[in-house]
Amino acid sequence: MSQTKAPKVRVTLFCILVGIVLALVAVVTDHWAVLSPHTEHLNATCEAAHFGLWRICTKRIAVGDSKDKSCGPITLPGEKNCSYFKHFNPGESSEIFQVTTQKEYSISAAAIAIFSLGFVIMGTTCALLSFGKKRGYLLRPASMFYAFAGLCIFVSVEVMRQSVKRMIDSEDTVWIEYYYGWSFACACTAFVLLFLGGLALLLFSLPRMPQNPWESCMDAEPEH
Repeated sequence: MSQTKAPKVRVTLFCILVGIVLALVAVVTDHWAVLSPHTEHLNATCEAAHFGLWRICTKRIAVGDSKDKSCGPITLPGEKNCSYFKHFNPGESSEIFQVTTQKEYSISAAAIAIFSLGFVIMGTTCALLSFGKKRGYLLRPASMFYAFAGLCIFVSVEVMRQSVKRMIDSEDTVWIEYYYGWSFACACTAFVLLFLGGLALLLFSLPRMPQNPWESCMDAEPEH
């Protein structure tokens, strides 16, 4: 690899590392979406919820004197109860996911996220091996693995978005208001960093293109 490309590769790998950390945070946390019901009575309690790929947490919050009669915000103090989704832990139940389609959505989002982490592991392995002598070519498969990981994160985000929309539109649930949490933002940022970082790493790891008509790709600078 030429001396001019080395700094660009390091910066790209750093951005990809940030994307990996954000992807891990998004997968293991449960603040993808926050749901709340409509409250009719003031000075009562309501039950808001936030969930991720693996579990859902509900919190009983006291309703204040808000004019919009909304439940929340979720950061208010209250009795909190978390449980893993029924299809991941058969011993527990989750009333919010009784609809069959919701179960399919959450399983799909979690499975795609696992595929993304698998691509991240393979890409990181290739990137580490590329630091060896004359192994710079391994950056090319690493870049593709990172780009695939970003695409998987994007698909998982879209599946989760459709899941929330389907949940809000369903008559079998009490949730009528929602917004996306910081875990969702981490996943979106991870998609951008992994996908664009993977493409940039691929471009930087390619051999130098011929600059003259009589020069071939074989005359490019050797990789160190």
